[in-house]
Amino acid sequence: MPQLPEGVPVPDDGALPTWAGNPRGRFGVYVHVPFCSVRCGYCDFNTYTASELGGGASQHAYATTALREVGLASRVLEGAGLAGRPVSTVFFGGGTPTMLPASDLVRILRGVRETLSQGALAPGAEVTTEANPDSVTPQSLRELADGGFTRVSFGMQSAVPSVLATLERTHDPRRIPEVVRWARDAGLDVSLDLIYGTPGETLDDWRASIETVLATGVEHVSAYALVVEPGTKMGAQVRRGVLPLPDEDDQATKYELADALLTDAGLRWYEVSNWSVPGRECRHNLAYWRGHDWWGIGPGAHSYVAAAGGAEGHAGVRWWNVKHPRRYAALLEEGRTPGAARELLTRADGELERVMLGVRLREGLPIGGLAPAARSAVAGLVARGLLDGRAALGADGEPRRALLTLRGRLLADAVVRDLTD
Repeated sequence: MPQLPEGVPVPDDGALPTWAGNPRGRFGVYVHVPFCSVRCGYCDFNTYTASELGGGASQHAYATTALREVGLASRVLEGAGLAGRPVSTVFFGGGTPTMLPASDLVRILRGVRETLSQGALAPGAEVTTEANPDSVTPQSLRELADGGFTRVSFGMQSAVPSVLATLERTHDPRRIPEVVRWARDAGLDVSLDLIYGTPGETLDDWRASIETVLATGVEHVSAYALVVEPGTKMGAQVRRGVLPLPDEDDQATKYELADALLTDAGLRWYEVSNWSVPGRECRHNLAYWRGHDWWGIGPGAHSYVAAAGGAEGHAGVRWWNVKHPRRYAALLEEGRTPGAARELLTRADGELERVMLGVRLREGLPIGGLAPAARSAVAGLVARGLLDGRAALGADGEPRRALLTLRGRLLADAVVRDLTD
């Protein structure tokens, strides 16, 4: 499990710097639910099984604890002159949020709506929960939809039993079409999440997973290359030679196959690892990539508020909560912020992050807004086939943009290095 970064202390009351906040900026909420039935061998997220938690951090009490932080967020935002902004997106992640009863998730959402969004979310607000295919029922999905959720993202990962076994996923892949149908019957939009490059996964295995996804007709797909993290069970297996390290060339081939099949089916990429039917993009994640404000509720959750216009030298403030659910709950019971530390971002930090995140999007980055050294690097990136030449030239009267090619998506980190050095 990764360590939290170092930073400066957060005030006990959680107060924001005086220069933080744009009252007219968009605002989202992330709710971290740190519970799982089992820990998958590849996972290094801040999650816990019941046996790992012990006393003091029960799932039964979690909704009440999370709502304490919702109340804290309301006070902090009001003190910064940021109260009253309607919440545009809410995303419940984890862990497995649907380990909690649907009534608890709806209760937390109600608290966000009533306490942080002045009684009503923004018109057309997107409200998503992640879920495992074996953690929902038709009844629980209907209860979520009736309670204000609009979208569910299922952790499918693969359609092949042997691949799921290597990942230590517990669901039956044959259930995927069923849970997608249940969600749609409840009126929810559906996304399926996949992982490619698992040790032992063949190209035919990966093709079968994509074809299974397409057969469901979902509107959104996320596909991520497996990363073996230090400190995980899979990391130890690779280190001992029990499993091979994922092969980068194999992962590149699988990415290209996914892009071809998804594109042919009418889903277009809008971020390096995400495809959707046009208009069905995940707006919450787009808000991260575009630098909008959000408050993260829950142990280990991160939050971000941009600097107010004209705040000289500052780009924003990011902070993160303590990781363990017991400590998180105890701080909130004492009336203190659960914030572990925060980072005050300079203008240079903000520009770096703008390029790192923005270049991953289908819309790309305006070349005129890049630093001089980055603008000078664009021609070389076009020559190497990493940026689209027509977009860079501003063909057809469009503004000049740094837009990744398919090859550029595979080497996005290299593009970022060239644009930020």
